[in-house]
Amino acid sequence: MLQRSAVALNSGLQADEAALIRAAQEGDQDAFAQLVYAYDQSVLKLAMNLLRSPEDARDVYQEAFLRVYRNLNNFRFDCSFHTWLYRIVTNLCLDQMRKRKVRREEPSVLTAADGPLDRMDSVQEERVDGDPQRHLFSGQLRVRIKSVLEGMTARERAVFELRHYQGLRLRRIGEILGTTEEAAKNCLFRATQKMRAALGDFV
Repeated sequence: MLQRSAVALNSGLQADEAALIRAAQEGDQDAFAQLVYAYDQSVLKLAMNLLRSPEDARDVYQEAFLRVYRNLNNFRFDCSFHTWLYRIVTNLCLDQMRKRKVRREEPSVLTAADGPLDRMDSVQEERVDGDPQRHLFSGQLRVRIKSVLEGMTARERAVFELRHYQGLRLRRIGEILGTTEEAAKNCLFRATQKMRAALGDFV
């Protein structure tokens, strides 16, 4: 009974979103604003975690919703709106990451004032301040993980982020990246192997 109620609730939410999308396609600005409000934080977090730069993440955030606004009439409901939106955001991030690869910029230090924190930096550790050795180990681990992420290809990093930080299934990741589930799986395997190899002496 509980499972059936959850399915019904989910179906109701999808129907409400579809109604909002159709209204926005017909020019309803309030409906579009509600769509933006529903996804703005997840879009900003995804961009922040992929790009590790508040400025670049905000640029992607603005460009993503601008593209959604311009192309919403082309949305045909052949995939979920979430998938379509994440595809736009991820492609923008991939472009930004490829450009940055040439410059090899250092990752920015994020603060609460800048917006969502790097997920690795926001992990609370029990009594870490009272244990200098553990605090040192934790800091070294975060630095190593950031270094490994920067050494991945843009696509590997995107797949790793979408799977491990966004919690998406490989099939959905493949849809977002415009590839197959198997290709996404292979990309995730390569990214995971790089992470394991680099963190071997930490585990």
